[in-house]
Amino acid sequence: MFEYQRHGQYFAQTPQSLEAAAAEELAALGAEDCRPVYRGVRFKASPRVLCRVNYRARLVGHVIAPLLTFDCHSDRYLHRTALTKIDWSLLLDPDTSFAVAANVAQSRLSHSQYAAQRLKDAICDFFRDRTGRRPDVDRREPDLLLSLNVTRNRAVIGVDTSGGSLHRRGYRTATVEAPLQETAAAAVIRFGGWTGDTPLLDPMCGSGTLLAEALMAGARLPAGMLRVRWGLKRLPDFDAALWAEEKAAADALRRDLPRDRISGGDLDPAAVAAARENLGRLPGGAAVRLKARDFRDHPGLEGGAIVCNPPYGVRLGKRAAVEKLYGDLGDFLKRRCAGSRAWILCGDTHLVGCLGLRPKRRTTLWNGPLECRLVELEIY
Repeated sequence: MFEYQRHGQYFAQTPQSLEAAAAEELAALGAEDCRPVYRGVRFKASPRVLCRVNYRARLVGHVIAPLLTFDCHSDRYLHRTALTKIDWSLLLDPDTSFAVAANVAQSRLSHSQYAAQRLKDAICDFFRDRTGRRPDVDRREPDLLLSLNVTRNRAVIGVDTSGGSLHRRGYRTATVEAPLQETAAAAVIRFGGWTGDTPLLDPMCGSGTLLAEALMAGARLPAGMLRVRWGLKRLPDFDAALWAEEKAAADALRRDLPRDRISGGDLDPAAVAAARENLGRLPGGAAVRLKARDFRDHPGLEGGAIVCNPPYGVRLGKRAAVEKLYGDLGDFLKRRCAGSRAWILCGDTHLVGCLGLRPKRRTTLWNGPLECRLVELEIY
C-alpha cells in the first residue's frame, strides 16, 4: 500500500504567495486539514475529493500523491530504495511511458536532473529485471508523471495526479508576448471577489487570459473541463465511476452569463484576435465583447469591475512611456469608471504611484518568476 493510501494525505503545489488562498479553495472543495506551506498546501482528501480538486481547483498547479518518503543521502541509496521499496508494476508496464520532475534543495544530492535520472534508472531496472523490457521516458506527454522532491536529505517520491500543471487549462491556443499565467489570472478574479453578477472589463486584455478566467469563474466552468490527460487515472485505486460522477456534478453547476457581461479590448488587433480564439474554446466565450482599440478611446464602465495587467517597463521598453501609460490608465478610471472597483496587476511596484489613485489594498502576486503587486482601487 502506498503512502497516500494509508494516510489520505496529498500535496498541492501553488505559485508563491497563493498558498493561503489555495488552502481556502481546497477547503471549500472538501479537503481537510489544509496547511499552507512554502509554495504549496498539505491536505487530506478522500478519493472523491481528490477527483474534485483536480477537476475544479483554479489556484494550484500540481496535486501530488506521495508513494514513499525516506531519508536519502546519496544517489545510490535513492536508486536502491526506488528499485526495492516500490512495486512499479502497480503504476506502469513496459508498454507505457513516464517522466520524472525532480526538485532538490539543501541536500547531499545537489542536482535535480541527476536525481531524476537515478529514479528513472531504478524504474527501468525494475522492469528490465522482471520482464527484460523497460518503459519509455517521454518528457512531453508521459502516461505517468512522477514527482521527486529531496529537501534536507529527505526524499518524497510521488505521482502527479494532475498529469501536468493544472494552469494549462487548454483554452490558450493563441498567445502574445509575455502572457499572464492562468493561475495568476484566476487569483486576480478571486481576490477581486467577482462572481459574474456585475459587468467586467479588461481594457488591455492581451490574449485574454483574465477574460477567460473571469468567464470560467462567473459561468462556473470547471478549471479542468478542457484537459484530456489526468495522472490520477494511473493510480492503482482509481475509480472511473467516481471520477465520472464528480465531473458530471461539476459540469451541472455551469450557467450562462448575459451577453456582454464580460468585455475587453486591446490596442493590438493581433492580441484581440488571439483573445477571441482562446475565448472561443470556452462555452459562452462568443458572448464576450471584444474590440481592438486604445483604452483611452473606451467609453468606460460605471458600477462594474475592471481588471487589467498593463505592460510594464521591461515589455514596453521605455520608462517614460510606461509611466505615462499608467497615468493615463488612472485618468481613465477616475473619469469614466465612477462607482467601479479596479484590480490592476503591476509588474513594477514603482508604477503603482503613477496611477494617481490611492490603493485600498496591495497584494503580492507572482506571475511566474515575476513578483507583482495586485492593486485594489475604489473609484468614486
